[in-house]
Amino acid sequence: MSSSEKYLKPEVLNSIKRLDLRAQFVVKGFLQGLHSSPYHGFSVEFSEHRRYAQGDDPKDIDWLVYAKTDKYYVKKFEAETNMTGYLVMDLSASMDYTYEQKLTKFDYAVSLAAALCYLMISQQDPVGLVTFDEKLKACLPPRSKRTQLGALLAQLTRLKPTGKTDIPGAITQLAAMLRHKSLVMIFSDLLEDPEKVIKSLRQLRHGGHDVILFHILDAAEVKFPFQGRVELHDPESEEKMEIEAAGMQHDYLKAIEAFRNEYQKEAVKSHIDYVPLDTSMQFDKALMEYLLNRRSRF
Repeated sequence: MSSSEKYLKPEVLNSIKRLDLRAQFVVKGFLQGLHSSPYHGFSVEFSEHRRYAQGDDPKDIDWLVYAKTDKYYVKKFEAETNMTGYLVMDLSASMDYTYEQKLTKFDYAVSLAAALCYLMISQQDPVGLVTFDEKLKACLPPRSKRTQLGALLAQLTRLKPTGKTDIPGAITQLAAMLRHKSLVMIFSDLLEDPEKVIKSLRQLRHGGHDVILFHILDAAEVKFPFQGRVELHDPESEEKMEIEAAGMQHDYLKAIEAFRNEYQKEAVKSHIDYVPLDTSMQFDKALMEYLLNRRSRF
């Protein structure tokens, strides 16, 4: 099975294709609504109509509109502009975790990234890949060729999240590396101090980049389904702690909610899109909900 087939099964591809046609979520929902974006659409030429004025070329008259309105309108096409995207993947050891789900957090992130890569390439937008743990690792330069999807996924399938992480440091490196305004899509469990992470993300925003933060947690990290005595293990520090689940559940759920809410609040302040996800959510449906929500807000 190829890497593309592994992460983009036919039923998922078909779902994305249908969604593209039904909701026009690529054109109208993904980039057109991004805050302060200098880009118009997702590299797709789209039109608006205006009344025919003296000096307009009669060949531009839309005769279908005339038949409906008995008035002359011309199509006004906006210039096509390519948006360069970067998929930024967290390779820290904690991303390799799953409790009961089929996908680890990293597998889930790859599936989501694959869908976005597919969408961008289908609209002829260049997209590249950056991975990080304590610092930036692999970098696949942005391209819009259809072979880029296979190349990107092939690279990801060779990787295993094993390292410690320094999200703020890696994002700061990325901000210094990017030379042109881009769409930066970050996939991470963000298990670091939110204040430091957001501070580094603001550097990307100050560079003129649009940022989408996909916060991916395992379903168990969100819902805490454990019972009895449980041993908690930090895969990065190797620290272990034994707890009584019943006595910990309330405080844990309160803490994880506060943790996500802080990211949400600070991201809004910094004009960063924040998308909280867990691995029990079907990633194509999660993507659809996010994009349609973007469209409805703008």
